Amino acid sequence: MHSKTLFTCFLLITASSIWSQKGNSRAGTSQKFDQVITSIQNMYVDPVDTEKLTEDAIIGLLEKLDPHSTYISKEEAADAQSQIDGSFVGIGVRFQIVKDTIMFVNTIPGGPSEKIGVQAGDQLIEVDGELVAGIGIKNSDVRKKLMGIKDTKVKVTVKRKGTNQLLDFNITRDKIPIFSVDSYYMVDDKIGYIKLNSFSRSTMEEMKNALTSLKQKGMKQLILDLQDNGGGLLNVAQELADEFLSGNKLIVYSEGRMQPKSELRANNNGMFEKGELVVLVDEFSASASEIVSGAIQDWDRGSIVGRRTFGKGLVQRPIDLIDGSEIRLTIARYYTPTGRFIQKPYDDPERYKKDIAQRFLSGELMHADSIKLPDSLKFKTMITKRDVYSGGGIVPDFFVPLDTSDITDYFSALNRSGMFNNFGLNYVNGKRENLKSKYPDFLKFKKDFKTDQEFMDAFFAHVAKEKPELIYDANEYELSKKLIQTRLKAEIAQNLWDYSEFYEIYNSRNEILQKAINILQTKEYLKVNLDRN
Repeated sequence: MHSKTLFTCFLLITASSIWSQKGNSRAGTSQKFDQVITSIQNMYVDPVDTEKLTEDAIIGLLEKLDPHSTYISKEEAADAQSQIDGSFVGIGVRFQIVKDTIMFVNTIPGGPSEKIGVQAGDQLIEVDGELVAGIGIKNSDVRKKLMGIKDTKVKVTVKRKGTNQLLDFNITRDKIPIFSVDSYYMVDDKIGYIKLNSFSRSTMEEMKNALTSLKQKGMKQLILDLQDNGGGLLNVAQELADEFLSGNKLIVYSEGRMQPKSELRANNNGMFEKGELVVLVDEFSASASEIVSGAIQDWDRGSIVGRRTFGKGLVQRPIDLIDGSEIRLTIARYYTPTGRFIQKPYDDPERYKKDIAQRFLSGELMHADSIKLPDSLKFKTMITKRDVYSGGGIVPDFFVPLDTSDITDYFSALNRSGMFNNFGLNYVNGKRENLKSKYPDFLKFKKDFKTDQEFMDAFFAHVAKEKPELIYDANEYELSKKLIQTRLKAEIAQNLWDYSEFYEIYNSRNEILQKAINILQTKEYLKVNLDRN
């Protein structure tokens, strides 16, 4: 057995001995595992890949602990770390593969590609002299070729519309940000909106930039969108909550068998400690999102709008292993300021995996009264002493049902096939200069661009050509018409500008956001936070 693999096993087995209630010695446990592997190597009927076998054993070991103690292979570790760091090293482009054609959708502002003249719409033909077009290349392979070590060079050859000759660019790789703020803009003259997709090391800088910009535009009320935000770094959750909570207020505390109680508190003058605040959550808001929304709710600082959150109350610590892989081991439980532990039960692994689907089947996602929690899980908020609950996530102050009335089978088929994205990219690439001339800024586009009959005819012609198996359904189209048209307009906006503009268009279909806007405009939030600090 390879020494690195054996040492990786040893580390994990040693970790398992900590929680073992049988009193096995570390050496004995390691020897036992080594004996099993050696026996398999020497006597098993077929050849085995011991490295893969070891990884499978590690995964199985961690699965016995809880759903969030996980193993990350050395191949996946770099990508995982990039998400945490909020950056990676590359050339600074966003691309899409359409029918074996790699097209640059956008260049990152200030990135190495933009600086030397690479443009949106350029088609990638070669990388370092190697053909990449028309060979069935995958997204992951393109990323591997374009990413690399900082300050190294890569030569890309592109085809540009309107140019007969191929163009060569020698690009110096650099650090490229992965943005955690997807979008921010003013909803009206008072309400600002920020959508946050994760909690990474770059999050607070992005959030402060967004808050500064919105306050300069007159923001008095804020909607923080944490829908679909699966969390991230614990300290970043503390820092974000600190922007909204004054004084020395407790934000979250954690403790575990080998971890003493640790409290994280507000300790800085935040950028939005006063003013109406609404936090949007749904069933996919987890971990750090629940820490922030839980602290806001417990201190009666703002209103939580949406649906019950995911329910993750466990803290993981990353542990690097000798071969470049890592484990993320649960070391503590965290609690909201009132003492709520919001982790949903995980004694039944299969039930845990199917929890969200079960919420849909039980009717919880459509009806607030389907959420039934016992009085034993009831807590009182810190200021107004209103009821809040622990167990299974953060229950919102204002429930918004999941509306599936316009999501037909036809819409779902179009979405799964990638036709919205595909058409948006082709439409813009064919008319980019004309569109930019007609709509020199996003506000004019938002106001004047129409998804009229001519536009929709072009879309359906594109679908018929690319996916003839998707038969047009007139009845289902009428049910999904507004949703389809809004999605297409948002895709056009994204390809002309970026993700922020996509959300500003598509958010007209965001029921949770629309409810939040109504709550602020009608002051309905006063029904919940009568004595808000």
